[in-house]
This record gives sequence, C-alpha cells and structure tokens, in this order.
Amino acid sequence: MNNSKRLKVAGIVLPALVLYIYFLPPFPFFLALLLCVCVLAMREFYVMYRVPQRLHLPAIVIGAALFYVSCRHTYYLIDAIFLSLCLLFILRLILVDTPSGSMKEVGPLCVGFFYISGFLSFQWFLREIISGTEYLFLLYTSVWLADTAAYYAGTYFGKNKLYPAVSPNKTLEGAFGSILGGAAGALIIKLLFSIYSLTFMTTIVIGIILGIAAVTGDLIESMFKRDAGIKDSSGLIPGHGGILDKIDSLLISAPVLYLLLRSI
Repeated sequence: MNNSKRLKVAGIVLPALVLYIYFLPPFPFFLALLLCVCVLAMREFYVMYRVPQRLHLPAIVIGAALFYVSCRHTYYLIDAIFLSLCLLFILRLILVDTPSGSMKEVGPLCVGFFYISGFLSFQWFLREIISGTEYLFLLYTSVWLADTAAYYAGTYFGKNKLYPAVSPNKTLEGAFGSILGGAAGALIIKLLFSIYSLTFMTTIVIGIILGIAAVTGDLIESMFKRDAGIKDSSGLIPGHGGILDKIDSLLISAPVLYLLLRSI
C-alpha cells in the first residue's frame, strides 16, 4: 500500500471531517454523514458477498431506514427490525423464483443490517445520548491513533503473528501498538477538551479497551473479507480501500465506548 498516498488522503479528509462534526449541528448534518457512510458500507458488504443487485439495492434502502429509526425514533426500533426482516424475506421470495441459495443471499443481507446499520448508530448515541462532541472525538482519536500505532508497530517491530488464519499481516506487536495508541488518543482528548468527568486512570483504561476493540473490529472485517475472497472492501478511497475498511474498527469501538460511558 502506498503510504504517501495514505497520508495525503488523511491530510485532506481528517481536518475537513473535524470541522464538519465540530461546527455543524448534529441534526441533520452529522446524521446525514453517518447515513451516507451506512449506505456506502452496506453496498460494499453486499457486493463483497456477491448478493444480486435486485436484492441488495432494496436491502440498502431498508437498512438506511432502519438506521434512521434507530437514531431518531429508538422507541420503534424493535418494530423496525421486525418489519425490516420481514421485508427482506418477502423480497427474496418474490424477486427470485427458486429457493436454491436463499440462505446464502439472505444471510449477508441480515448481517449487513446489524453489523453496519446497527453498530454505526452508536456513534449517533455517543453524540446525542451521552451528549458530548468530546466523547465522539475521544472515540475517533483513540481509534485513529490505535490503527496508526498498530500499523507502524507491526511494520517495524512485528515478528509474532496475531491471528494468521484471519489476517496474516497482523502481529502481537501491532496489537500492543494499538493498545498504546488508544490510550494516548484518549488522554489527548481528555486534556484538549478538559473532560473533568473522567479521571486520568479511567481515561487510560478506556483508551486501552478502545485499542483492543479497534484490533477486534479490524479482525472481524478481515474475517468477512477472507471468507469473501477479497483484499479490500472497495477501491473508493485511494490508498485506503473502501468505506468499510475505514470504519471497521469504529463499528466495534463505538458500542464499547457507549457502554463504558453508560456504566461509569
């Protein structure tokens, strides 16, 4: 992977993303951003598993609606999940005239709903329910530094494989770098935003847990990609892969941070 291309793209995207999130109202702007990410990531996931377009296009629409309901009308979430699954089954029944391969097609559609649409909604919960942009930046900074530290620690010091069956290039040294990067990111945001509700020790523990969650999220997406027989979810972002490749760590880390903050 071209490292200079990675840095150039990050240098353009990251400042714009920070300004967008910090200065614009969460509704509709942040919600619209998450909704776009949700749609693009779901499409990549369904294309990855070669789900026919006649099924995955309506599934993306249903998944986007489910995401919106989970963020804006949580009270109706159980009803929305039930209706979404029913619609999926009915679409498969109507649009394809053979039962052969039904589980192979419906399975990825259902997983995409919960893995992407469901987990992504926790970033909205962090902003609106926990009520703090600072916690959102704590998530993003910790995960970004965790991923960055894992990459460089693995590249320069990596000798012991972490989970070669799922991701041959990941190492224990890289995972340790992820833990250090997560802790550093959490401390930076605590100091930058003066988050007095978190002690230094609590912040470090949260950062460590986020570093572990980031590695786990990366491995989960790697598991899906190896199962599907591909390297990147898409080539949408030069030098970085697809949208799903960029949010894989966040999909696991955001629910983890939300639950941690709710419990302290």
